[in-house]
Amino acid sequence: MSIVIQSFQQPYQDQVISLICGIQRGEYLMDITPEQQPDLKDIPNFYQTGRGNFWIALDKTKVIGTIALKDIGNGDSALRKMFVAKEYRGKGPSKALLDTLLGHAKKEGITSIYLGTTALFVPAQFFYKKNGFIEISPENLPKSFPRMAVDSKFYKFSVQ
Repeated sequence: MSIVIQSFQQPYQDQVISLICGIQRGEYLMDITPEQQPDLKDIPNFYQTGRGNFWIALDKTKVIGTIALKDIGNGDSALRKMFVAKEYRGKGPSKALLDTLLGHAKKEGITSIYLGTTALFVPAQFFYKKNGFIEISPENLPKSFPRMAVDSKFYKFSVQ
């Protein structure tokens, strides 16, 4: 398996939307549509600004994973849209995506990365904890953090 991590480019937009919504709706039975996620229709202007970015994991030309870093100001950022196709989980792409994001954050001088997730995503919570994220209470989120209605667990990573 030869997975490549690269910054998002427009030709992959439909595959990104299909992967993310497929996991949200198919695996986690979340009642959410692409229309309810306008960021997915405008990735360059939503994520690829300031010190943020959006990366995709490719197996040849197939998008098999995504991760985004949203610049929320004051050296803070939000980790968003981390999704990996089921058949690739535990095989390296998740860690490669996260390592790419963390390397970018360090290079860009970001000091803290926050994320929110739903209680349903137990494997994701384990993954984040294993990779240095610490659970925090919602009161400890920066005011600029973009909270999602479905998020009930929150984490912070301090970039060294």
